[in-house]
Amino acid sequence: MSDASKLEHEGDIAADFLEGLLDIADLDGDIDMDVDGDRAAVEVVGGNLDHLVGRDGEVLDALQELTRLAVYRETGERSRLMLDVAGFRAARKTELVAVAESAIEKIKAGEASVSLDPMTPFERKVVHDAVAASGLGSSSDGVEPHRYVVVHSAGQ
Repeated sequence: MSDASKLEHEGDIAADFLEGLLDIADLDGDIDMDVDGDRAAVEVVGGNLDHLVGRDGEVLDALQELTRLAVYRETGERSRLMLDVAGFRAARKTELVAVAESAIEKIKAGEASVSLDPMTPFERKVVHDAVAASGLGSSSDGVEPHRYVVVHSAGQ
């Protein structure tokens, strides 16, 4: 099975799991599937789905882990599937890129390093990717749930 086929299969398993969950909870929502780079991407859209996101995405994070477990149960392999609900992660990604760009500007203006607020693994990856694209460096410090990104020049 090719990598793309494998990711599409993960998306299908995730969609089936999420459709069952929406039915049980009597929630309206449609499932959109895609392959985003090296991972399956699944989004639940439509209806009032704010309670599936929760405060700061906490419910979404838990739902993503349950969905990954459903995929693991079917495939026997760990999934890197990314779940979004009502565009929450997409909007958060836009916000995080702006945070990263602000830190990048501070480094370019001469600051040695810039420490950001604690973030989830998803959020830290978005920031690390934006910083790397700028040619600067970043690292993660601290211990969950207080792990945060430090932005610095590429040589540090």
